Amino acid sequence: MSAPQGLARLLAANPFFAELGEDAIAAIAGLCRTRSLARNETLFQKGDPGDALYALRRGQVRIGAGTEDGRSVTLNLLGPGDVFGEIALLDGRPRTAEAVALEAAELFVIERGDFLGLLARDAAMAVRIIGLLCQRLRWMSERMEEATLLPLDTRLARRLVMLSEDYGAEIQVTQAELAAFVGAARESVNRVLQDWRRSGIIDLGRSRVTVRTARRLAALGERSRT
Repeated sequence: MSAPQGLARLLAANPFFAELGEDAIAAIAGLCRTRSLARNETLFQKGDPGDALYALRRGQVRIGAGTEDGRSVTLNLLGPGDVFGEIALLDGRPRTAEAVALEAAELFVIERGDFLGLLARDAAMAVRIIGLLCQRLRWMSERMEEATLLPLDTRLARRLVMLSEDYGAEIQVTQAELAAFVGAARESVNRVLQDWRRSGIIDLGRSRVTVRTARRLAALGERSRT
């Protein structure tokens, strides 16, 4: 399968891009090239030029940022099929976060100049891309609200539910990564996880969390919505 065909399959499975239709997806996919990353290799850093859109074909990528006191905050974990980098791609401003491969990864890449040229020729596609940006901004706003208003156990439950939806019941993630993901100390995350283990909600292993009762975990994440 060629790179454009591979990217077209990923875009067609993406809830947003699927609405563009086959012709638009084929046009976008036709712009792509491929790139490989080794484990722990940095794709881009905060402040780098926003010059490309990425679609993850294989592997896992962490999107994160550093705080003024030196802590690292995980903003998102991306897996196969995820598309990212679109905000900096369209506004041309520097990256607002870093992207690092947590394992060997393969990506499809679309350069900014090529993509903007396509949007200039297709107004309907440009409108849909604006919708994608609004969706992503709303998602970031919700994450900020969680970090400031919700208790740790609620934030952690929501993150594990999201990860299990993407990667299945057995999640390959360290407690340090989870702590960074929810903006808390690793020791605090460990206490919550141990409570849930004793309650039969999860199992814990080396760099692994296994969700035993997804319904109970989801209920913990819903408690503070009202």
